[in-house]
Amino acid sequence: MSPVSARPSKTSWHQQKLRTTRTSPLPARDIIDGVKIIPLRQIVDERGKVMHMLKATDPHFLKFGEIYFSCAWPGTVKAWHLHKTMTLNNAVISGRAKLVLYDGRPKSRTKGEIQEVFLGEDNYCLVQIPPGITNGYKAYGDKLVILANCATEPHDPNEIIHIDPFTTEIPYDWGLQHG
Repeated sequence: MSPVSARPSKTSWHQQKLRTTRTSPLPARDIIDGVKIIPLRQIVDERGKVMHMLKATDPHFLKFGEIYFSCAWPGTVKAWHLHKTMTLNNAVISGRAKLVLYDGRPKSRTKGEIQEVFLGEDNYCLVQIPPGITNGYKAYGDKLVILANCATEPHDPNEIIHIDPFTTEIPYDWGLQHG
């Protein structure tokens, strides 16, 4: 039996579900400057699947520093983090997460923007986050989230800034948005 290739559709509902809070006059289709969202390929058959994430021949590949997995139970918020020089390449390989990005870079054309990206098993994609973008995620659903990060640098505690997830300096509410 030949393997079945499962590729994300170009305009899936989850890929369109990017909620952005605007504080500048940018069109709604714009995202935070420098952030890339790349649909990822899964090869599925009756034995299981192969989930592609990042390879050296991808046009968005920059360099390899380390890969690690951040795990969180449903309802857990892991935020805020700001990397000074490291680019992050995040993909959720199990579970579902709401990744939130905030552009606090002083000279950025998208300064003050917030972007939410819902990713996981039903929206398998890579989110590339450049240095200077404050980020964090909230696990949701009914199981442990495993978020893979293929970073461009090895971990250095002097390179990262940790910010309280409930700071008033970032205009974001981690609560469930009803409506």
